[in-house]
Amino acid sequence: MLKDLGIKPFVFPMPVLMIATYGRDDKIDVMNMAWGGICDEDQVALNISESHKTTQNIKERGAFTLSIADIPHMAEADYFGIASGNNTDDKFERSGLHAEKSTRVNAPIITDFPLTLECKVKEFQYTETGFRVLGKIVNVLADEKVLDNGKVDPLKLNALVFDQFQNGYYSIGKKVGQAWNAGKKFLK
Repeated sequence: MLKDLGIKPFVFPMPVLMIATYGRDDKIDVMNMAWGGICDEDQVALNISESHKTTQNIKERGAFTLSIADIPHMAEADYFGIASGNNTDDKFERSGLHAEKSTRVNAPIITDFPLTLECKVKEFQYTETGFRVLGKIVNVLADEKVLDNGKVDPLKLNALVFDQFQNGYYSIGKKVGQAWNAGKKFLK
């Protein structure tokens, strides 16, 4: 029997996304965000509060990188979600992670994360539900360790996923089927 839970943001899995930007002083800022993701073949949408330092950095620089957090860096990723760049000037330095400047966008690449999308701002949207940044993906970088025949292997990626049911972090399990194939039996 189905039980009514009301209106909840229950989608699983949700990627743990790391937005990296440069501030006015070229200081690296990284933010953990749950309300974002792919919205087109070459676009991402970030639903983000305008009060975040990251938001101001994106507005000023017109660029950001978006990385997938992995299990080995769960503590650092969580820290980027609980510490505010508005209150912690040395937030990135405290994490002990490493970065390099992107050659394609005016934003840092956190080299410890295995997959990074380099993005330019396409549009800022102001809606009745809040502020949204649409970013155009100009390149994707992947650590060779997560590749299999030139493609990202989800198991090697070791992506951290967030559960909005109980506020937990999880890993992704084994492959159980092939997309665009598992349901072919119903086409007959």
